[in-house]
Amino acid sequence: MQLIGVVDLKAGRAVHARGGARERYLPVETIAGSRIDGDPLALAHVYVERFGLTTIYVADLDAIAGERMNTEVLEGLAAIAPLWVDAGISSAPLAQQAMNHGAAAAVVGLETLTSFDALSATCAAIGGERVAFSLDLRAGSPLLASHLPQASPEALAARAVNAGAGRVMVIDLARVGARSGPDIDLLARVHATIPATPLVAGGGIRGPRDLVCLADAGCSGALVASALHDGALSATR
Repeated sequence: MQLIGVVDLKAGRAVHARGGARERYLPVETIAGSRIDGDPLALAHVYVERFGLTTIYVADLDAIAGERMNTEVLEGLAAIAPLWVDAGISSAPLAQQAMNHGAAAAVVGLETLTSFDALSATCAAIGGERVAFSLDLRAGSPLLASHLPQASPEALAARAVNAGAGRVMVIDLARVGARSGPDIDLLARVHATIPATPLVAGGGIRGPRDLVCLADAGCSGALVASALHDGALSATR
């Protein structure tokens, strides 16, 4: 099980995500006893040097909301570890911009998806192996733009893979920072739909037992933040 450290970025600061209420996110102060004071690079260094993580996922919350990509911080993070960038990427040019500023993988989120044709074009432009589709949910319901037809999480994951995405992430915003545990049944259904595609889970992971359950459900990776911040989880457990 690959553990991927999460950096939620807002106004250039690393913030602690809780339940998807982004207007209430506060800067990360400490992680497992180390002082961070909202510094995203300091947080990434702790993930790599203390916990031994080899990959960082950054959610640029301002870019997801339609503002400019925080390229300076992305470059700094990419110098510390391979970086998956979730920054409102909805087109091939935006994916290429992320790559130009150090991203190892571009994350195309359902929340900001314009069309599956755009996802396909992005995969063709930079290579599907460098594209992760984020199946964004809130309490199990897909976060679809109003112009996109409703569909089940499993069907959306299958469409993303058919469009060329090399990896699928399932992130339930209602579970983020809530320590409520991941939705194992949903993840197992998604895995059964796309069994040959790497599946990464995010939201609600509490500790080692959840990682065992995720592996049993078919996940190959997990996005982790709160469980590392409070010491409930380490890369060596």
